[in-house]
Amino acid sequence: MNKQKSLAQQIIDCAIEMSDSGLSPGRSGNVSARFGEGFLITPSGLAYGDLSIDDIVYIDEQGVPAGAKPEPSSEWRFHHDIYQTYKGAGGIVHCHSRHATALACCNTEIPAFHYMVAVAGGRKIPIAPYALFGTQQLSDYVVKALNGYRASLLEHHGLVAHRASVRDALDLAHEVEELAAQYVLVRSLGGDKVLDDAQMEDVIERFKTYGKRASP
Repeated sequence: MNKQKSLAQQIIDCAIEMSDSGLSPGRSGNVSARFGEGFLITPSGLAYGDLSIDDIVYIDEQGVPAGAKPEPSSEWRFHHDIYQTYKGAGGIVHCHSRHATALACCNTEIPAFHYMVAVAGGRKIPIAPYALFGTQQLSDYVVKALNGYRASLLEHHGLVAHRASVRDALDLAHEVEELAAQYVLVRSLGGDKVLDDAQMEDVIERFKTYGKRASP
């Protein structure tokens, strides 16, 4: 199996897991991976379990789909712009997970209520303003909200996460959804205490080596 087909299969596997785990029910959400100068992305409207590697769409660096494939996900624009803006992004997952979407529908970002918020790259998990799905305006809002973060909520929509690989991006999306679930519970209990900037900076510094093996 060549590299493109292998990467396409990884995208399908992650999309199926995303759906089956409840992270993004049904056909909602989308998954992509950087490939060459462009990226590969799930098609629009097709059930993930029915996808073949030939259904995964390649979009070049100019944002032009290649070949006679199905239509790419309607959200291809913010995938394209994230890859263009964040050179370390190798995979992107966008989903409509329950708790993250509930917070997004309340226009509520996730503050530093727990130190693990730093897994998204900073002192909070920000939120991008609402814009119609599939539009350049939404993409502009998403890229601006990320601003160095690896994940963001999307107002009245869901969440997006990017990491070095599509598998890592899916893992991050799961972590953000778990944090969102915890934060919803904290708010229901009336909690409002958060870690201060200095405390979060200590966590961010520790996270620079989090999950990495020591050099031999």
